[in-house]
Amino acid sequence: MKITRIDLNSWIFHICGQTILVDPWLVDPLVFYGQPWLFTAYHNTPVAFTPCSLPPIDLILISQGLDDHCHRPTLEQLDRTIPAIASPTAAKVLSSLGYTNITSLANWQELNFKEKLQITAVPGAEIGPGQEENGYLLKDLSSGETLYYEPHLPPLDKVKQKIDTVDVAIAPVIGQIFPFLGQVIIGPSEALGLAQTLKPRFFLPTAAGDIRSTGLLPMLVRSIGSIPEFRDLLAKSGLSTQLLEPEPGQTLEILDFRF
Repeated sequence: MKITRIDLNSWIFHICGQTILVDPWLVDPLVFYGQPWLFTAYHNTPVAFTPCSLPPIDLILISQGLDDHCHRPTLEQLDRTIPAIASPTAAKVLSSLGYTNITSLANWQELNFKEKLQITAVPGAEIGPGQEENGYLLKDLSSGETLYYEPHLPPLDKVKQKIDTVDVAIAPVIGQIFPFLGQVIIGPSEALGLAQTLKPRFFLPTAAGDIRSTGLLPMLVRSIGSIPEFRDLLAKSGLSTQLLEPEPGQTLEILDFRF
């Protein structure tokens, strides 16, 4: 297994011979709901990949229909014949953009991709009443390696019912509290709870990046914790989980990291 960090929520997973592009934001600013006055984000440094410089992509994986996961300007520049797996809300966006091979997965639905990779949609963040987005559990059907990805706030009570342990967990460790919505991204203590639940060999932080943002919403959002705080909590927990912190553009070969 190899994992390439792009930035913010964007990753490339290399697993069972498949290259999977996850929640890509590669071009243009990131604007929520088409309203620049509300929230606009910019990359401070050039993104490690453009749509033209990506490696050949076997699958696009989208966790949510929100703009920071399902970025229309980026998706418009990708090959729309690439298979895509998405939450129901993200699947609607992909369909509107002309993607031709879309699988919509709701919570606990699964798909065996090319009979090599089992992809299970696990319960993710509740963005609105009745709108629960996705996390994903990926399993290499040959080696048994597993990867858990959740970019917001996983309901641990539901996750622990059906998932035992995983090899790799990718989730936020710096929390965010939004006005009216409350906490929508997990912070250090919740991330530790996730690690205690899944007991991953490796934990990689997501939902953080070298970006700047403007608009009304960033002025109202409050952040909680830091990566060093999570590292300290993890060290004191007694877990054998190793925290990995790849730089934007860096690829980690997971099997190269030994305890």
